[in-house]
Amino acid sequence: MVRITKVYTRSGDKGDTGLVGGKRIPKDHPRIGSYGTVDELNSIVGLCRSFLSQKESSVRRDKLDLVLEAIQQKLFDMGSELATLPGTEYEGQITLQPEDAEWLEEIIDAMNEDLEPLQSFILPGGTPLNAFLHQARTVCRRAERDGASSRGARRVQRDVGFRRCGRHTARRGTVCPERFLQLINSSRGRAK
Repeated sequence: MVRITKVYTRSGDKGDTGLVGGKRIPKDHPRIGSYGTVDELNSIVGLCRSFLSQKESSVRRDKLDLVLEAIQQKLFDMGSELATLPGTEYEGQITLQPEDAEWLEEIIDAMNEDLEPLQSFILPGGTPLNAFLHQARTVCRRAERDGASSRGARRVQRDVGFRRCGRHTARRGTVCPERFLQLINSSRGRAK
């Protein structure tokens, strides 16, 4: 786990920001937008968990909370990975692995078994929990687009050595962040 001793840097704001390892890049760089949106998604998942905790305790509720907590940790790890240039990784840094995507696929499959097939799109809303799950879904889609946008993906690939995997982008030997986000997105908005 990363330890932070201060929440400010005292380096001022000259329109750039520091990555893991110390390199500074402009705040409007696609990499910064990508991990900023992942951070926003993580916050919304936290809101979902907060509303979920207000529901009566049950096996189903507690299982969903554990899944959402694990997703939050993986999103945090993804943000750290996106903030790290190749060659500046630190010892013990956690990166998303193919088994993380496989785990999420298994969770989605299990959740879908309990649901009736969709007959139409679901309008966002209902309970506060469902509304925030829908918001998480839309922010997740934006995070996926941010990471895979043609302009951003080209700059990120050229600048930091990302590779293409399918239509997604990932550091060699890791799962594609956009693939993981795509899986999260496919599981949202259908909570009972």
